[in-house]
Amino acid sequence: MEDKNIKINLFIKQLNQSNALGYNPAYIASTADYNFAILDRAYENTGKVYAELKTALNNNQCIEPGCKYETDRLKFLMEAPNKSLEFLTNIGSQLIVTNDMYYDVNQNYAYAVANAILTGKPTFAKSDGYNVSLQLIENGSQRIIFEGPMLDIPFVINSDSLDALMESGTDIVATTPDINKDMLRLLGEVGVMAGGSSNPETGELMPGAKIADEFVLKNPQGEYIYEVVEIGNGMARNILKYDLDKIERKVSPFINAEVAGMLSSEQSVVAAWNVFIGAGTSVSEDDQMAQNANAGFVAWSYEEDLPLMQDKKELFMVKYKEYFMNNYLKQFITNQIPSVSADAVPFELETKEVKEATEQPQN
Repeated sequence: MEDKNIKINLFIKQLNQSNALGYNPAYIASTADYNFAILDRAYENTGKVYAELKTALNNNQCIEPGCKYETDRLKFLMEAPNKSLEFLTNIGSQLIVTNDMYYDVNQNYAYAVANAILTGKPTFAKSDGYNVSLQLIENGSQRIIFEGPMLDIPFVINSDSLDALMESGTDIVATTPDINKDMLRLLGEVGVMAGGSSNPETGELMPGAKIADEFVLKNPQGEYIYEVVEIGNGMARNILKYDLDKIERKVSPFINAEVAGMLSSEQSVVAAWNVFIGAGTSVSEDDQMAQNANAGFVAWSYEEDLPLMQDKKELFMVKYKEYFMNNYLKQFITNQIPSVSADAVPFELETKEVKEATEQPQN
């Protein structure tokens, strides 16, 4: 099922982003009917029912003494239109997540299909075989039903169930956190950057941001310890070395707190794992792809892995830290030139040949 979810979700996403249909003469010439008349069809018989119930009440011809059934049904019919509008608004707010840049394509593809139908996306019209209907149910709830060629069975959402989930803070479509944005913010908060590295108003890192000097390795005399790297043509230069253990000890509490906050919405953690963390790709690798790498066979399932077991929470914590260190912190501890001007000047590499030449006695 996961493979089917990925394939259909990606197909819909690519279809919506592509301009191909604009150059398809057959599609341009076709007549597309997007008039599903959802509310009109849902309420087409309610006027008659309402009149019958009012007549029964006025003439005291109720089904049972006290007219409870008629009173309840009238109340339901009077409240139903507002409930329908609220229901459709809530559904729209959930399904629109399928349009997000980082939407996790491992989720049930029915949500993307339903959103395409409800928002009138090309090839998801009534004339393409799709339909959406709203039904008023005897118990006072309502349900919406999506049908069409891409759906193996009708996709149904009940208003009371949706309300209960949303009130408890649960969505039917998981939103993927913007890990890139979160980690850039976190970089300025973990306490390893030098003063003045962040914009005090926005918290964003400034050009020239660098790791604080306390995390740079020094010898007992307080002198910088450098790594010598060859830069070509027999030349070399010094680069700073960092106390990686000290940096990790400083960063870890902030990472732990960040992940703990994320775990308050476990479905978003699953989405973050599937879209960013699980695949183990770098930010630069993802930037070169049309679609972020998917976690593939290590992807977590919303149906099977929620609620998350402790081992998965701990794994997410470890991999989240690795992702942060490799993709965001690493650039500030790699190939950094010394702040001491004299030490920053390239120098001739002391190769074996050079050393032998300098040690050879002069005639």
